[in-house]
Amino acid sequence: MIVDDSMVARAVLTRMIDVDAGFEIVGVAGTAEDAILALGQIMVDIVLLDLEMPGVGGLKSIPRILEAAKGAKVLIVSSLAEEGAEQTVAALALGAADTLPKPGTGRFNGRFSEVLLGKLRELGYADRASAPVASPNKPAGLRPPTQAPLRLLAVGASTGGIHALGAFFAGLPPQIGVPILVTQHLPPAFMPVFARQLAAAAGREALVAEDGMKLLPDRIVIAPGEAHLVVDEMNGQLIARLLKSRASSGCMPSVDPMLASAGAVIGPGAVGIILTGMGRDGTSGSTRLVEAGGMVMAQDEASSAVWGMPRAVAEAGLASAILPPAKLARRVASLMTIDLSDGSTCK
Repeated sequence: MIVDDSMVARAVLTRMIDVDAGFEIVGVAGTAEDAILALGQIMVDIVLLDLEMPGVGGLKSIPRILEAAKGAKVLIVSSLAEEGAEQTVAALALGAADTLPKPGTGRFNGRFSEVLLGKLRELGYADRASAPVASPNKPAGLRPPTQAPLRLLAVGASTGGIHALGAFFAGLPPQIGVPILVTQHLPPAFMPVFARQLAAAAGREALVAEDGMKLLPDRIVIAPGEAHLVVDEMNGQLIARLLKSRASSGCMPSVDPMLASAGAVIGPGAVGIILTGMGRDGTSGSTRLVEAGGMVMAQDEASSAVWGMPRAVAEAGLASAILPPAKLARRVASLMTIDLSDGSTCK
């Protein structure tokens, strides 16, 4: 379904999608209210949603559209995806699976069409029991959980990750007593807004990483859009380092260097979490983290917007748990070591 108040935009998007026999346009709507009514009558897998529309608008309607769409994914296609980072990050936090900036009038062609169709293929079918299975591969057996107390938490995510991160941090205790690293695939301009929104959702300080920044207990440090975030240690203090070298996944920032460095510097006690996202970013880093004695857990398919990154980790036999974000948070909490007033500790 295409939801856009512009008749021209609806027509052009329809023509772009119609060239691929794998897709069928089953509905169009000019307002979010019309879309919600139509979704009560038809089944869709993906909703293309503009944010700037008359009436309630696209942003505030996302939760109602998701509910009416019965498991369909929402792809934001809007000029605000480029110009209004705050609105776009808010849309992702409300449950939109991905975003795509809408080119200006007369530029609906070329690369935009390729990217649009690529995103639609990645999003795939709605999360319904009758949906076809995307891959015949099954997750390998789970690894035994680590027995080491938690010393560092590193979380990686991509498509649908902002919503998943919100659910994950909502499930964590107010204090876990260790530094928290986050690599979320987003453009650089989005990162300050993302940090503010994550801080509010997590109830913790959240900062975009700077080279040499101290990694303090319960502080969330976020990879900037133009560099990888890795862990280093100087004079007994954990610090952030930023790298701009090419990662094997091709992502910038990439989850792989973050997890690999966590294994190299921390080893046992470093825990990686792989949340929803396209592709395989995080798999090679997870391998190195596990080899160093650390532990990796992955989001399950049912709760993922796109089960790409977590699936790759699961199928490689690297995961010690495959669960929804809130339950992953509870597993992390079980690894906490709490300081008592007399100086002893309990776990």
